[in-house]
Amino acid sequence: MGSYIARQPNGLICRHSTVVDCVTHWNMTEEDYVEMCAEKARVTAREVLSDYMQPYQNVIDDFRPQNMTKKEFKKIREIMESKK
Repeated sequence: MGSYIARQPNGLICRHSTVVDCVTHWNMTEEDYVEMCAEKARVTAREVLSDYMQPYQNVIDDFRPQNMTKKEFKKIREIMESKK
């Protein structure tokens, strides 16, 4: 991960980066920390949606009946392919 958080003596939270070997965030509340993590997740999710989307056909081509039966997959495909 390259970082860790710690409880400061004043009760707030800091984040220390092991990449740059210094504090990168300080005096955060727990909610501040949660929001910082949520924003990172939102950025990552947007990058995946914009840069790593695969064609739906890959879902069909890559299916292997190891953890789901062909019957289950067919049923799920019908749901995914139905027009709303």
